[in-house]
Amino acid sequence: MSLTPDWVKDAVFYQIFPDRFAKSGVVRKSSNLEPWDSKPTPHGYKGGDLRGVIEHLDHIQSLGATAIYFCPIFQSGANHRYHTHDYYSIDPMLGGNAALTDLLEAAHARGMKVVLDGVFNHASRGFFQFHDILENGSQSAYIDWFHVKGFPLRAYESKDPPNYDAWWGYPALPKFNTDTQAVREFLWEIAEFWIAQGVDGWRLDVPNEIDDDAFWREFRRRVKSANKDAYIVGEIWGDATRWLQGDQFDAVMNYPFTRLALGFCGAKTLQQSVIKDTGYSDMLPVNAEDLAARAEELLKHHPWEITLAQLNLLGSHDTPRVITVVKDVQAVKLATVLQMTFPGVPCIYYGDEIGLEGNRDPDCRRAFPWNEREWNSDLLEFTRTCTKLRLSHPALQRGAYRTLHATGMTYAFERSLEGTRIVTVINADAGAVTVNLETGTYLDCFSGETVTVKGSLEVTGRTARVLKSV
Repeated sequence: MSLTPDWVKDAVFYQIFPDRFAKSGVVRKSSNLEPWDSKPTPHGYKGGDLRGVIEHLDHIQSLGATAIYFCPIFQSGANHRYHTHDYYSIDPMLGGNAALTDLLEAAHARGMKVVLDGVFNHASRGFFQFHDILENGSQSAYIDWFHVKGFPLRAYESKDPPNYDAWWGYPALPKFNTDTQAVREFLWEIAEFWIAQGVDGWRLDVPNEIDDDAFWREFRRRVKSANKDAYIVGEIWGDATRWLQGDQFDAVMNYPFTRLALGFCGAKTLQQSVIKDTGYSDMLPVNAEDLAARAEELLKHHPWEITLAQLNLLGSHDTPRVITVVKDVQAVKLATVLQMTFPGVPCIYYGDEIGLEGNRDPDCRRAFPWNEREWNSDLLEFTRTCTKLRLSHPALQRGAYRTLHATGMTYAFERSLEGTRIVTVINADAGAVTVNLETGTYLDCFSGETVTVKGSLEVTGRTARVLKSV
């Protein structure tokens, strides 16, 4: 049996922030919504819903996406829905439970998978068990579900911090006490329940903050018992070795890859003012030698089965938009080539394919502009070309990796599988370069032309070549 789900290795993911992707006309809305095309605010709603996603599955599938990862969709008092009220109810503003059932049916009919965001470290003030403590104080039946340190609860912003453990000290996000057996069972049952409903996996929000390997081992056992092919991917920003031993997560969001990809492809245009004080604050320009050395280290850090399942992203709801970070469409294209040909599973953040801009949260969560005149159609077509390339070649999904060239701002590597060799060359510098390459005949995967190589290949400035040996 595979250490990680086989379908994941062959997938291309598309990440959706549900309030901002698409708004259908069939889900009843509240009246106080922000205009769809206005800048997002921390607390305002745009009114996107799951039926809007169903209506736009053609767009998602046209990108080559074979799986969707949703930011939270459970009932909540926040537009991002990380403040969960009810883990068994899909937010009515998103269409309720029936909308998810229909979405799963529609996606599965197209051969697409659906992964949900699991927020199990903390709940919200609106979560029933916490609300019971607000109402009943020390006599609440649920007092041990949270880390309560005094009464009355300081559950709203004040000069004093909350007198209970809360995520990063935010009163709205009380932290579960996962030492309590009832809490553990509750969270494991939620994980099992939605997998049994047809969900294909979980992306775990801040799982490192449940500092308990036994909890996550049992979480995995329960999820895999419900569906052995379910995908479990954690949000870990740094070294994830602890959770990637084969007994907890299948993979993590590969932010170390993100930093390398943007640091190299966007080295000349990296916007330090944008990434300052964000999850990218330690991102620096890197040359090819640094990229190759750190890529080799990254790829050898975990078992190969896990490496092939790592979620390789260029941006997410927690980071400034890729085009805003590098401020250059060509740099985005080079990073996309790297993402689609490097070991691991590509994930596209909604809107990046059309050049949607956005600074740090909440600006990186803008509504998708469905007026195609606002799209960068060239970037969209290039993204489609790259995903098609990825999906057409098993060597790019599962093949071995080997560095071929790393000098200055030019990086070349090979993926190989069962006699098929695919070479990616990325020249992030302005001038043309010559790269030593094994003599032979190659197919240019972008142009379809046959290329004869006699020991070297010239690559023009700021371009990428992907060649398949024939």
